Amino acid sequence: MQEAPPGRPRRRLHPAWVVAAVAFLALVGAAGFRAAPGVLMVPLQQEFGWSTTVLSAAVSINLVLFGLTAPFAAALMERFGIRAVTATALVLIGAGSALTVLVNQSWQILLTWGLLIGLGTGSMALVFAATIANTWFVKSRGLVIGILTAGSAAGQLVFLPFIAVLAQDPGWRQASLLIAAGALAVVPLVLKFLKNSPADAGVLPYGETAPEPVPARQATTPEPAARSNAAVRALQVLRRASRVRTFWALVAGFAICGATTNGLIGTHFIPSAHDHGMTETTAAGLLAVVGIFDIVGTIASGWLTDRFNPRILLAVYYQFRGIGLLVLPLLLSAEVQPSMIVFVVIYGLDWVATVPPTAAICRETFGADGSVVFGWVFAAHQLGAAAAALGAGAIRDATGQYTYAWFGAAAMCTIAAVISATIRRHSGSREPATAGTPA
Repeated sequence: MQEAPPGRPRRRLHPAWVVAAVAFLALVGAAGFRAAPGVLMVPLQQEFGWSTTVLSAAVSINLVLFGLTAPFAAALMERFGIRAVTATALVLIGAGSALTVLVNQSWQILLTWGLLIGLGTGSMALVFAATIANTWFVKSRGLVIGILTAGSAAGQLVFLPFIAVLAQDPGWRQASLLIAAGALAVVPLVLKFLKNSPADAGVLPYGETAPEPVPARQATTPEPAARSNAAVRALQVLRRASRVRTFWALVAGFAICGATTNGLIGTHFIPSAHDHGMTETTAAGLLAVVGIFDIVGTIASGWLTDRFNPRILLAVYYQFRGIGLLVLPLLLSAEVQPSMIVFVVIYGLDWVATVPPTAAICRETFGADGSVVFGWVFAAHQLGAAAAALGAGAIRDATGQYTYAWFGAAAMCTIAAVISATIRRHSGSREPATAGTPA
């Protein structure tokens, strides 16, 4: 770090790391609902008699909004600041979760799980991690995105066991209130410590070596892009990105990523395990193991993304995931076998390891538009998740089992691996890649 000017105390910790820590906690607080649908589907079915398809539809609406909100949230963060958008998103998640305890008709669960929580979680999506990393960091961007992405996994890990226990006794309503409390508890920290930009703290981004001081006016004067209407900017970025082949390759791969994580395993693993005689609590414990190794895998993926070709990393991740899904139907049983432990460990390491390399390719290819482009790519991720959540539920209702859903997802992962391996490097990018890859 540069020498502190005379008369000023030496900074021992760059403010970027404080912001990253608060962002991590915000993602933890927002992650409660991500752990909820698979656990709460069975209790809701038992109390109200709703079909798997109805509850899958609520999850699908949530996932669609989770995705479609992301690019606009990225633009809103540029327009109004990261802090305001993040605090609002957490309040929406808390309100939607709290209101869920009042539902008694199926359309109401579509409103709470789908609309309110979907808008909130969409604004706290993985694009939030990319925005923090791109705004506050020049050095170690891949690692930071990996750490922040792991925050969502850590949140699910924290909430999942408690949600599973509460859902059985005293009931699913108390589990919903826990999710609301988790989201709202982080709001004061966000308002106090989550600064919008390095200029607000009077510093340069972490790793920036430019010697020029940060002009004071930058703290209050937004860039021209930030002054424009957020929705217009998001759509303008989409129009520009849609002319680039790499964008569509990332969209296709990340849609399959969403289908095979949030959409399929995240929503239907517990009901599928229950079909084979496993208790919901035991199945939730297995998902918690996925969460533990998700943290390890995502941080490791961020470290790897700073050092190796992200295209090859994506291809490897998707292919390993496909192999896991192919053998999953053979592993499900009433008792947890060692082979199932191996599956959840490997699947956890791979769960969102795709995020750092995908975000790196967005930044490398689209430069300053990278965060908003990643928002659109993430929208595809959630559309894929929504389609898988609804489709797998329909398959279960039609056939009485999930086997065909697992096999279809395995085939899609192989397609994603091939697409990712063939993404071309863009030598004419608007700015050099910062999550470097060796030639």
